[in-house]
Amino acid sequence: MHHHIPSEVPVRYLPRDRNMNMVAGAFFVIGLLSFVLRLTQDSQSAWISYITNWMFFSSIAMGSVMFAVATWIVKAKWNWSVRRVSQAAAAYLPVAFVLMLPMLFLGESYFPWIEMMATDAIVQKKQAYLNMPFLITRNVVGLAVLFGLGCYFVYLAVRPDMGLTAGAADDEGRRSWREKLTQGWMGQEAEEVASYRRMTTMGPGMVLVYAFVMTIVAYDWAMSLEPHWFSTMFGPWYFMGAFWGGVTATGLWSIYLRRKDKDVANMIGLQQRHDLGKLTFAFTVFWGYLFFSQYIVIWYGKLPWEQAWIIRRSGETWGGYSTLTIVLCFLAPFIGLIGRKPKMRPQIYGIFASIILLGLWLERYGMVAPSLHHEGDPIFTIWQPLIGLMFLGLYLGAVRWFLSTFPVVQVWQPMVDPESFEAELPVSIGAAGD
Repeated sequence: MHHHIPSEVPVRYLPRDRNMNMVAGAFFVIGLLSFVLRLTQDSQSAWISYITNWMFFSSIAMGSVMFAVATWIVKAKWNWSVRRVSQAAAAYLPVAFVLMLPMLFLGESYFPWIEMMATDAIVQKKQAYLNMPFLITRNVVGLAVLFGLGCYFVYLAVRPDMGLTAGAADDEGRRSWREKLTQGWMGQEAEEVASYRRMTTMGPGMVLVYAFVMTIVAYDWAMSLEPHWFSTMFGPWYFMGAFWGGVTATGLWSIYLRRKDKDVANMIGLQQRHDLGKLTFAFTVFWGYLFFSQYIVIWYGKLPWEQAWIIRRSGETWGGYSTLTIVLCFLAPFIGLIGRKPKMRPQIYGIFASIILLGLWLERYGMVAPSLHHEGDPIFTIWQPLIGLMFLGLYLGAVRWFLSTFPVVQVWQPMVDPESFEAELPVSIGAAGD
């Protein structure tokens, strides 16, 4: 609450870069061709790679937006210069929604519980939840609501900037979006007040919707693949991992932006880098806590149907992969970021942030692939990263487009609320105190 925010924030955009757009486009084409080719060879393997990459990139994007929401709810000031960086991931959310739609038509080729429903008594008891019409409905409606709220929250954050950036390094794309976002303009002060109040009101509700919908995603696309097994910690493990990934991605994008503009480098200063590093480290520990909390209950309970998921991933076939995931998600970043200096040095932080995102990418694959693995098949192939390039290209292109079209640093700053104690004082006392 005591961080200094300059009275005038310079308007800066990420420069449009044709070469980077071509790289993102090349990633998408390579990934799409790889997916189509893999479909002709092994359709189930192709869809496993598609779904796990979708789960990773959509969760990183939504986690980034929720990071902006969470800091807005608590009225954080330290992140004034990286708030827009977190919001930029909202540009990928409509893409993620479209990419989800083909997954809804997989049926029994992906979900083993469809065939089991006819003969398995345990699965039959879950029929009220495990049925395709309900699965399709809750995913389409849930993600439409969640992604829609995320985009609307970012729209409210961007709209007041449009009145402060007219004529600042404009191009046709920025002018076009300014016209779209300023329809029904009420005046600068009125727009700032309206955006602030709406964002403050909808923020807590978004947290609840985020936890609920992301839990549905984790249950449907990962946990249901072993329908006898269940864990009430599985949803929180997934959506808090997504939030952690959003914090980490914000840190990496901040490092990248600092190299593009001196003013941005000054605004995303030592304090912001240190705080991002501390949060990254804190959620490293929290990820380990959630994983162990899930594991320890299964271990001491010794109930066969609770052990199946863990046993499959800790056995001879998948044990090494699971160990590598734990090392990348917990052990390496815990050791690497435990000191003060690594959090503040961009090169060191960048290395460990990249390790974390790699670990989360492997974790998403490990949530799904072992449940559908056939004896004798390879546990990991080159097709997983190749298909992932399709999602990476779209994610990079969407975020770069947002940061090139709208100011990298939020120009308008939220109004200051009176402290609750001061707000309750009678006017006469407040005046006397002044």
